[in-house]
Amino acid sequence: MEPLKLVAVSAGLGQPSSTRLLADRLTDATRHHLASGGGGGCEGGTRAVEIRVIELRDLATDIANNLVTGFPSAALREAIEAVTGADGLIAVTPIFTASYSGLFKSFFDVIDNTALVGKPVLIAATGGTARHSLALEHAMRPLFVYLRALVVPTAVYAASEDWGTGGDTRTDGLAARIARAAEELAGLVSSRPAAAGPTDPVIPFEQQLAALRLG
Repeated sequence: MEPLKLVAVSAGLGQPSSTRLLADRLTDATRHHLASGGGGGCEGGTRAVEIRVIELRDLATDIANNLVTGFPSAALREAIEAVTGADGLIAVTPIFTASYSGLFKSFFDVIDNTALVGKPVLIAATGGTARHSLALEHAMRPLFVYLRALVVPTAVYAASEDWGTGGDTRTDGLAARIARAAEELAGLVSSRPAAAGPTDPVIPFEQQLAALRLG
């Protein structure tokens, strides 16, 4: 049986970053559910899981060059193919000015808009205050719905005060939200056929040029 491919995209700018930390915790929780058969679709109780984390900060120059030239570097193309060929995707961004970061959006701008159709996706974000948590619903979820991905119901937001707390009577703690979202993603991943990415998931140069002219 082929291993399941789980890819996390982290748009954190610092090193280390809370965005990468959240991506790692979501990845570990999802892997646990998939490897144990907790997603509900793994016969025999166990399933090998391959993990890949893509740090967009390392591809920032490649993404910018692709936007203006239409030609991805080898590293960027490999990252895009990893995302589009994954069985499940975890997308995590810091929140800037009440929305996802420009780097995060630019990465998904250079992926063909049909490449994520039917892809199980878990969305998550980090920020300095809980007041930005709705960016998950008014910015990130619409982005992936437009790309026709299958977005899990639970989105995970981690404000500065969420780390190391257990929540309260009205709100689950971060660990509980991570566990619930990971279980939902594992369920979608394990119940769908193996991923088969498109032949070329990079947007053709002509389409990118037309978008730049409109912009």
